[in-house]
Amino acid sequence: MEIKRRQSRQVQIGEVPVGGDAPITVQSMTKTDTRDIKATLSEIQRLAISGCEILRLAVLDSNAAEALREIVKGSEIPVIADIHFDHTLALSAISAGVHALRINPGNLRSQEKVREVARAARDCGIPIRIGVNAGSLDPEMRRKFGGITPSALAESALNEVTLLEKENFTDIKIAVKAFELDLTIEANKLVASRCDYPLHLGITESGLPEEGIIRSTIGISALLMGGIGDTIRVSLTGDSIEEVAVGRRILSCLGFRKFGPTVVSCPTCGRCQVPLIQMAREVQNELKKFKEPFKVAVMGCAVNGPGEAAEADFGIAGAKDYGLVFKKGKIIKTLPSSELVKGLIEEIKASLGGK
Repeated sequence: MEIKRRQSRQVQIGEVPVGGDAPITVQSMTKTDTRDIKATLSEIQRLAISGCEILRLAVLDSNAAEALREIVKGSEIPVIADIHFDHTLALSAISAGVHALRINPGNLRSQEKVREVARAARDCGIPIRIGVNAGSLDPEMRRKFGGITPSALAESALNEVTLLEKENFTDIKIAVKAFELDLTIEANKLVASRCDYPLHLGITESGLPEEGIIRSTIGISALLMGGIGDTIRVSLTGDSIEEVAVGRRILSCLGFRKFGPTVVSCPTCGRCQVPLIQMAREVQNELKKFKEPFKVAVMGCAVNGPGEAAEADFGIAGAKDYGLVFKKGKIIKTLPSSELVKGLIEEIKASLGGK
């Protein structure tokens, strides 16, 4: 199924385009203290290797803002400065060479200060992300709408858009987030219906990985399947590398991006007579060496195994003593079950020119 994406305008964050017809990008946020330059650059390097395309750093004081100078120079990924409360930190971050800003209308409420930031960002040609969170929603919006509602979140973001536009600033990206899925989804739908600025998707404070992955996947996917969203960040109480991995899986499963091989494997049942879980894990580990997008099926019995394996680019279907190796729907080998994984990987390497 092809999903028709909402038509949004495009902004440029460093060398990475967001919105328009650009691919949906995967973001994360460093967990280190930004003032610790060495530790932050080390995490950024890990994020770059994992496939993160844009990252955000917390700027909690002037020392963190000053550290950005060296961090930006050493980063392989565009850097967004995350600003709360103090607009002078935004001005310092711009001076330090960041590729974009994130400001929060819930705690940076002075219109004149926001205008000052907009003018400085405009002069340097960097975008601003308007980031509205339910937990820090402007009290005025709460009073107006009788609480934290989709309309309150959307209007807070759109009021900030109007303020920036009055300074002839339109290099804007918007995020409206909450922990509650329905609140996040409905708020994003409202914003999407009222402007064409690119939207950053996420579920804020989604929790530890065991729950946060599920909550984030549901919320982000619901919007993406409706055509809404230009960049995503999976927020987890855990390793930032895992955030990137989950974000990439979401985009891959929905067909928006392809990031290397995909493994299709059955859940196993009483009919399975091979150590399928172990085999699937071995195949997945071996496939980390490949960058090309292709599908590999690892199946454990004759019910769906041959059919699923035949639909994949490569596949194996195991049985008690012997199993089959498939390529593009054709059986190419019969091997002892203990040699299926090895035979599969050898066939993939041979087909890809020995890589």
